[in-house]
Amino acid sequence: MKNAEENNNYRIAVPSAFETVFSHFYFAENKTEIAITKTLLPSFQTIMVFNFGTKSFLKSQQNTFLEVEKCIVLGPIKQAFDYTLEPGSQILVANFKENAFYRFFGNALFDSLPIHPDDLIHENCFAFLWEELQKIPDNEERVAYILDFCKPYLREQNTITTLLNDFQNENLNPIKAIASQINQTERNIQLNQKKIFGYSIKEANRYERFLKAVNQIQKNIVNESKTDWLTIVDECGYYDQSQLIHDFKYYMNISPTKFLKFQSDICSSKPQ
Repeated sequence: MKNAEENNNYRIAVPSAFETVFSHFYFAENKTEIAITKTLLPSFQTIMVFNFGTKSFLKSQQNTFLEVEKCIVLGPIKQAFDYTLEPGSQILVANFKENAFYRFFGNALFDSLPIHPDDLIHENCFAFLWEELQKIPDNEERVAYILDFCKPYLREQNTITTLLNDFQNENLNPIKAIASQINQTERNIQLNQKKIFGYSIKEANRYERFLKAVNQIQKNIVNESKTDWLTIVDECGYYDQSQLIHDFKYYMNISPTKFLKFQSDICSSKPQ
């Protein structure tokens, strides 16, 4: 990896007033003379990417390349993708929490195809926002400007959204429990989950199992412990090792052992 002066990247926390909207912001820039490519882990979050300086690029698992010029939204991030920072490029990434993207734009995205945010609200306000952000040299001030900008657009959460967000009991099916609690059909709760979050409970549960495995592998690396794959299978709720391998190939397009080898090239948009 490049040193901090050449490859500058860090997270920016959000104030408590916005902690239900954004998990954090992320800034990265390439101050070297060569392109830097990283792999972003799936996060099931929707992200908004502001690009400054030279252009950056995204590449999907299907080898589709996308040039990021000014601002795009992407997500929910259900599979890993590569991003490349060309020399002189900078990106500032806003990471939406749970249903916050729906609260902002009035609908959720249902795949990772990128779109310009102005196309979602039929205004040119994000083009204007990018122009203003480009004039601000300090990233903390950029984030403050974005937070102030978003206030008029945020909608209040409805009852179903609040219940889905706050559901904690791992022993109960949230769809069934919430449907019974508010006397609605399970189908209606399922439709609201998909509409507001952009993914189903089943998809979220599968991802949480995969994320638990990723976190355990990364913890072993930090502790300089050998990864026991059978222990990972047992502790993370997999039926067997082949199911674990299947999930890694689905989300990352690589095997668990290759994931272990290429940690320096892998980033996560989820708070650690």
